Amino acid sequence: MKKLLALLLVFLASNLFAQTTKLDKIIKKDYSILEVNITNITDSDVEFSYPNEKLKNTLSLSKVAKIIFKTGREQSFNVADNSTAAQQNPAEIKAVAQTSQPAVKQNTIAVLPIPFVNTETLATSAEMAKFAQNDMYNKLIERSANIFPLTVQDLRETNSLLKKAGIDYSNIDEVLIDDLQKALGVDNIIAAKVSYIITVDQTNIGYENATITAKSDSKAKVDDFSVSTTTQDKKFNFTVYFDIYKNGTKIFTETRKPFFDQKDSWMDAMQYLLKRGPIYNKK
Repeated sequence: MKKLLALLLVFLASNLFAQTTKLDKIIKKDYSILEVNITNITDSDVEFSYPNEKLKNTLSLSKVAKIIFKTGREQSFNVADNSTAAQQNPAEIKAVAQTSQPAVKQNTIAVLPIPFVNTETLATSAEMAKFAQNDMYNKLIERSANIFPLTVQDLRETNSLLKKAGIDYSNIDEVLIDDLQKALGVDNIIAAKVSYIITVDQTNIGYENATITAKSDSKAKVDDFSVSTTTQDKKFNFTVYFDIYKNGTKIFTETRKPFFDQKDSWMDAMQYLLKRGPIYNKK
């Protein structure tokens, strides 16, 4: 009886240990989940073993959507399955590669999203990046005669092509200019950036007024009245970085601080730099 009870306790303990042991989770693209022990991940495969087994198994990363490690860390995968591509002949593969990017249009200029970065908090704004991009685009359209023979790529086309390439305002600084020009199909690019610091000057203004009113009982009453106001003056310290590229080569680079410190002073700096760039013809 004692031996049976001991075996039962060992069995229960082993089951409890197995239930509390954390495993890695492989979430496949077909939505099935494998709970395993991952031993290695290469550029193309993930190696693992099932619980209580020593046999190593291999799964192609092209079939993996995400891995949730036992530590809690998650890693997503976007590896293409090359099995169908391997069945194509080289001519077909080359044709697909050529059609994946737009043909480069000569004498065409694109305006990239313009990141706004607070240098103190490192905060960025998607809305301001698009607003500044749109402002620069409008400046070029309004002065199309001054940038002839260049034509400006439509913003909708620019942003759509960037999105297809997985590029936005937050990572655009990390992309090679050659890759940007190939993705957009243009031979000229304006790449700008705005950094800023906001300072606040606070002023307190106050005054008091006291009135003594006499009464019939010869006692005096004092009425006190005091007012205080607080005003805040925000100052924007902008730095505008302005680059122009042609066929992968930087042909103009300039940095400017606006003369004024108002909220929209960066626009004046942008216009100043545009007019002094090599694409602008003074007429």
